[in-house]
Amino acid sequence: MKTKIFTCLLTLLTLSFAALAQEDGMVASIKQRFGLYTERAVQEKMFVHLDRPFYLVGETIWFKAYNLNGATHHFLDLSKVGYLEVLDSENNALVQTKFSMLDGKGNGSLLIPSTVVSGKYKVRCYTNWMKNFSADYFFETAITVVNPFVRFEPDRTVKGDTRHDVQFFPEGGRLVKGVESKVAFRAIAADGKGIRFNGAIVNQQGDTIQKFTPAVAGIGHFMFTPKEGDTYKAFVTDSKGTKYEYTLPNVEEQGYVMQVKDSTASLLKITVTSRLSGDEANAVYLLSHTRQQNIIADKKFLNKNRAVFVLDKAKLGEGISQITILNDKVKPVSERLYFKRPATRLDIDAKLGKKFINREKITLDLSAAVASAAQDMANLSVAIYLDDSIKSPVQQDMASYLWLNADLRGSIENPEYYFSNVNQNTDQQLDNLMLTHGWRRLSWDKVFAAQPVKFEYVPEYDGHFITGRMLNKSDGSPAKGVDAFLAALDVPARLYVAQSDPTGRIVFEVRKFEGPKEITIQTNLAEDSTRRIEINNPFSKQFSIKPIPAFFFDKTLENTLLTRAINMQTANVFAPRVYTEKKATLADSLAFFGKPDEKYFLDDFTRFPTMEEVLREYVKGVLVRKRQKEFHFRIVDKLIPNTFYTTDPLMLLDGIPVFDADKLIEFDPLKIKKIEVLNSRYFLGPVAFTGIVSFSTYRSDLGGFELDPKVMVMPYEGVQAQREFYAPRYDGGRANSRVPDFRNLLHWAPNVVTDKNGKATVEFYASDQIGEYQVVIQGITASGIPGSKTLNFQVGKRNF
Repeated sequence: MKTKIFTCLLTLLTLSFAALAQEDGMVASIKQRFGLYTERAVQEKMFVHLDRPFYLVGETIWFKAYNLNGATHHFLDLSKVGYLEVLDSENNALVQTKFSMLDGKGNGSLLIPSTVVSGKYKVRCYTNWMKNFSADYFFETAITVVNPFVRFEPDRTVKGDTRHDVQFFPEGGRLVKGVESKVAFRAIAADGKGIRFNGAIVNQQGDTIQKFTPAVAGIGHFMFTPKEGDTYKAFVTDSKGTKYEYTLPNVEEQGYVMQVKDSTASLLKITVTSRLSGDEANAVYLLSHTRQQNIIADKKFLNKNRAVFVLDKAKLGEGISQITILNDKVKPVSERLYFKRPATRLDIDAKLGKKFINREKITLDLSAAVASAAQDMANLSVAIYLDDSIKSPVQQDMASYLWLNADLRGSIENPEYYFSNVNQNTDQQLDNLMLTHGWRRLSWDKVFAAQPVKFEYVPEYDGHFITGRMLNKSDGSPAKGVDAFLAALDVPARLYVAQSDPTGRIVFEVRKFEGPKEITIQTNLAEDSTRRIEINNPFSKQFSIKPIPAFFFDKTLENTLLTRAINMQTANVFAPRVYTEKKATLADSLAFFGKPDEKYFLDDFTRFPTMEEVLREYVKGVLVRKRQKEFHFRIVDKLIPNTFYTTDPLMLLDGIPVFDADKLIEFDPLKIKKIEVLNSRYFLGPVAFTGIVSFSTYRSDLGGFELDPKVMVMPYEGVQAQREFYAPRYDGGRANSRVPDFRNLLHWAPNVVTDKNGKATVEFYASDQIGEYQVVIQGITASGIPGSKTLNFQVGKRNF
């Protein structure tokens, strides 16, 4: 009997340990699968500092882009190309540009065309990799543009009705009958701003169940328990006394409700309450992460329809954490956000006199330090502009953007409020904000998919991608395995090769591709002429749901606007054009194939009247052959003596592939400056060539050579060349110059780096415009701690 009892106990213990091991295995599996997803789904987070919030047409937008790791806020050297657009209220792109980035930093400029009408516009910025995710997480900010030369039509910005948008957000996502829930709400007017109102929840009998009013920006919360058999409506009465009726989220018969509360100063209590059809003790899993890091997973069994998780706040990352409850089938059933305040911040200080005279030299002494931390060098951008009577809101500071806007859907009114006057009240308002703005960067179907997630867009790690499709001309079907060649008239010559995949997709990775160019794209026309190529627009066609603020211009400021317009035109006339920094290009720079085996400058030889004679007499590495009335070139192999390749080499004219040797033979040799030959097999991407023969004209413009009509020729804008901000200097007696200086943007410094002591200095000169100027400084440390600073100073008139 004792043996049997011992055997039974041993069996029970074995089963218990097996169950415990299985439980731990499932929790570990959830963490592992989530970790595998996050390794592939790296999140880029972009912040762009604009030089000012208000522009006239004809002025230039200067910008600095910070590309950061979404999890750590460290600089992320993943994408080398950024895309910046100015969009109107209908998401039409008014102007677009591409710019280079290095080590997670890039800067550039954008001229506002004179065709833009007055209004509010959206500036957005993103990378190619960010196009794999929702456009709601692209960087966006609003600017004001005024066109003083075109009459403004106010009705251009008046859209939609005046009904307030009131939404309700149950904590965890669902209302379940008989289960108490915290319900957050948000009420905004047509202009996107929160409203003041009185609200009430009323049942089908007209009884008021719950009253509610907002705390900040139309946002608040109330507690609510839906009862069996009741239906509910919400009534809102605004400050004008107008009453509106709204529907509440559906009340479900079954489901899960989550409540998150601060248990102690260091612990977070998550209570999960369920209402299910069966009485079995179902398991629920908790998965918490902070921007896909600081992963925490746990498992509990429902006891009397309730399970309680306790999280140590120290294990949560700073900023927004996502807490998800999954059922026993590992399906998400409840979810909400929790915010942990950052422990440190970057304190930026600027020392500057309060008043100066026009054309005086101004020195701005900067210091940037992180409290209670070792000194960390900061990368800053500084904008100094005239703050006249035409007011426009200052751009949001970097810290509140990175901690809030970058991770939340929709627009946030006055995000800086949640980081000022930190107390129990602002903590409560911040928690309400977490409930009303959902974080949805990831899809659980992709996280727990059987196969690793695949992304359509890859990071532009080494250069811009020009993508397109290869199609059959006959029926428009995808053409598989066809080589395509892309080249532009450029010095030095560069050729890019791609091969179409089974869907016909082609991708050219173009390095050092700057400025506007005219590109040629073709297949090997000697072998194939039955294909056509379509090139894709590299800019995203997905748009966020964030509205553009309404535009209003005070007519009493027309005289101020006129003065500013005159000053803008004067500055454009007298100031030098924006200086574009280009690396000096030697007349004999190497082409993409490097140093040639043979090089002939034809001016060094007696000129022959035909290209055939030139090649036969001078170019020893190229044999000219004629077969079936067609000319062919054969390259002598330098590796095997007295042998030559039996197929045509790659033939180039000013870097453009030419697949018909007859046309090169017919070309006027007096227009050719040099001939270069590569006497060996050359591999470029998926294609191999039996040598290269390159012809160069004097002006690198083809010299009148007619390309085959089947060659696709189109304009294409590369990344913008590096530009420098111009500002005059008035040292050495130049302050008495009679050239007017009506700049309202005094200085733009996109790359100010503090030294090991956290110090930096910026020097500039005041213009002839007197008045109050604003200094806006944005920046972040290498360890991912952001900060900002705003200050003002006066410029008065010089006494002569």
